Amino acid sequence: MYVIHRRTPLSSAITALEVEAPLIARKRKPGNFVIVRPTATGERIPLTIVESDSERGTITLIVQAIGKTTQLIHTMKEGDEFEDVVGPLGEPTPIENYGKVVCVGGGVGTAVVYPMAKALKAAGNKVISIIGAQNSDTVILEKEMSAVSDELFVTTDDGSRGIKGFVTQALGEIMERGDDIHSVYATGPLPMMRAVANQTRGSGIRTVVSLNPIMMDGTGMCGACRVTVGGKLKFACVDGPEFDAHEINFEELIARNKNYMNQEREAMETLKQEHQCQAG
Repeated sequence: MYVIHRRTPLSSAITALEVEAPLIARKRKPGNFVIVRPTATGERIPLTIVESDSERGTITLIVQAIGKTTQLIHTMKEGDEFEDVVGPLGEPTPIENYGKVVCVGGGVGTAVVYPMAKALKAAGNKVISIIGAQNSDTVILEKEMSAVSDELFVTTDDGSRGIKGFVTQALGEIMERGDDIHSVYATGPLPMMRAVANQTRGSGIRTVVSLNPIMMDGTGMCGACRVTVGGKLKFACVDGPEFDAHEINFEELIARNKNYMNQEREAMETLKQEHQCQAG
């Protein structure tokens, strides 16, 4: 049912998949995500809906091969089917004409911030975007982000593309210009989002981040995606995934996300051994 119509490699480990999901495509809004399961016995993982085409009845997902399940999805081909695709889930991004906003995407987090930037631009905002990656091979959606931004800055850790350094360096330069920035939207690795929050906290700039914690059912029942925001317990799947970055307990969230690292390593090792046996 959830057939992959198009598979587009974005880098050696990042792939865009256009998936048949007509009901989701009609209802999806910026900020929404889906829970996908590649096989009947597979793990459920959340993925942001990057684009949707209601006429074609498709949604576009971007996945980076990091763990066992993302590796399996990364290797799926056109014509393959997902066992489950559930959504749209989460609260959509509130979109208004705020004035001037900055959108920051780190790594595959650019896939999350792109639909936000696109909607904010369509609402009349001046959009300044920053996308960062480890190197030129892992920069994604540069053309797409440029099309919805009044200014675009690209940073890479090694300097192989754009500015050498982190996204916070570019954000700092923008803030030093004295622009009247209403909001900053940031998505990427947790340490990056924490750094952005720390950078904007003193200036009082409204800062919103989209969280992607451990998640299972996407309905708030399992409690796996709980996060402390402003001293209160929230669930990223139903209360988010977007929250006020200045209110998030990042230290607690980072520690919780490490809970299953050993199991993930074991699963990846088992997958490698399976591939070696099949190749042999």
